[in-house]
Amino acid sequence: MAKAFFVSEWFPASPEEIYLAWLDSEGHSKITGSPARVSSKVNEGFEAWDGYIFGKNLELEPGRRILQAWRTTEFDPSEPDSLVEIVFEPVQNGTKVTLHHSKLPPHGSQYQQGWIDNYFQPMKEYFKR
Repeated sequence: MAKAFFVSEWFPASPEEIYLAWLDSEGHSKITGSPARVSSKVNEGFEAWDGYIFGKNLELEPGRRILQAWRTTEFDPSEPDSLVEIVFEPVQNGTKVTLHHSKLPPHGSQYQQGWIDNYFQPMKEYFKR
C-alpha cells in the first residue's frame, strides 16, 4: 500500500515569492542551500540535492499550486514515481505552504522529516530575511 503524508508551515513571504523561488534554479538553490536545476514549465524536469531528488512538473498554477512526479535515487527502478503537491495559501503576514507527498513506496515515510529538515527549516531562515 502506498504511503502518504502532509507537511505544513507558515512563511513570512507572499505565495508568489515562494512559488517563483521554488521553480527557479537559483532561487531553489538559495532556499535549500543546495544546488538545484528546476523549471517553471509543465512536463519539464527538475533535480535537487546533487541529483538525489529528481522528477518533472505535472501541473503548475502560478502562485497557488505545484504538482510534481518525484523520486529519489533510493527508489527501485520498478517503483513508480511518487507525487508531490505543494499548495500556497495566503494568510496574515505571509503564506501557509502545505506539501502533500503521496504514492510513496514502503520506504517512503523517511521523506516526511526530510521535507522539514531540508526544505521547510532552511526556507524559514531564507524568507525571514
